[in-house]
Amino acid sequence: MNRVLLGRWGEERALQHLLGLGWSLICQNYRTPRGEIDLILRESNWIVFVEVRTRSSERFGRGEETVDYRKRRRLMATAGHFLGTYQGPPGDPRFDLISILRLDSGEEQLQHIRGMFTP
Repeated sequence: MNRVLLGRWGEERALQHLLGLGWSLICQNYRTPRGEIDLILRESNWIVFVEVRTRSSERFGRGEETVDYRKRRRLMATAGHFLGTYQGPPGDPRFDLISILRLDSGEEQLQHIRGMFTP
């Protein structure tokens, strides 16, 4: 599976996981000139900004190891833009990470890290 297809598959897999927890989708692939947020969902009183990292191996590190300071700054700026235009019910912002390892054998490991960082 090429990189783009793997990324799309991972985002869809993450979304199904979160919807299965009873969360509500607000937006998928929210883009601004500042950056992109893969998934934005509501969990109770939280507005959750979710970064999805999908890997086919751990050769270049695990998904959670790839969210560096620059990526966090872009996520926060993009989330700020979203919150400034959001017309829905208010909620406290939170940043989660879903890291998925999908091996060629079809085996997958999904790890959900709630509150991966605080703004």
